[in-house]
Amino acid sequence: MEEYISGTFVKELKNRFLCLVQIDNKDELCYVPSSCHLSNFLDLKGKEVMLIPNKSKETRTKFSVFAVPYKKNYIVLNTSKANEAVEECIRSRRFSFLGKRSQIEKEYKYNGYKCDFFIRDTETIIEVKSIISTQEVACFPTVYSERGIRQLKQLCTHLQGGKNALYCIVSLHPYVKQIELDSESEWFHELQKCIGFGLKLKAYSSRLDSSGLKIDRELEVLY
Repeated sequence: MEEYISGTFVKELKNRFLCLVQIDNKDELCYVPSSCHLSNFLDLKGKEVMLIPNKSKETRTKFSVFAVPYKKNYIVLNTSKANEAVEECIRSRRFSFLGKRSQIEKEYKYNGYKCDFFIRDTETIIEVKSIISTQEVACFPTVYSERGIRQLKQLCTHLQGGKNALYCIVSLHPYVKQIELDSESEWFHELQKCIGFGLKLKAYSSRLDSSGLKIDRELEVLY
């Protein structure tokens, strides 16, 4: 596991990327590596959190929020770690269902569309979505995202144009057992269109160990 220190979470600020954490009885401004407010998913006030020192000297904050202890493991709060865990699986036998994977591009741009990964061998687009929930059956998506809907519309176009695609939902801790999709949402309507054109949909739990966040189990997706 990366080097970290512990602090007590005080509050999030209006800027969703910033929060206050008490370290050695002093409030410290910390970076929140999440695309939306953590309060949408968890009540962290007064909770112990793990912090990672920021390596760049140009950052506004000394530390980034990384995880919160939960049961016998952790809920990872850095959503980009889901991408790292999925990339490890893409490069290993774990995701052999994707076929040949010798040419893997990260944050690939194609006709104005930016995806998390692109496998050139099979022209496969991979999108990774993380989920933070303490429920055994976690609802996805948790919050409305216009960007997420627009992304699916673009993905549908690429699927119709002959590309392959995987939509991968990752729980940021190991205790979620099923993912339930919000079937009443506009997002779900667009997802169904994509599935109709061949989109693969997978969901996984993950577990934090001494070497980082790892994909744990494949989860059932309900809809």
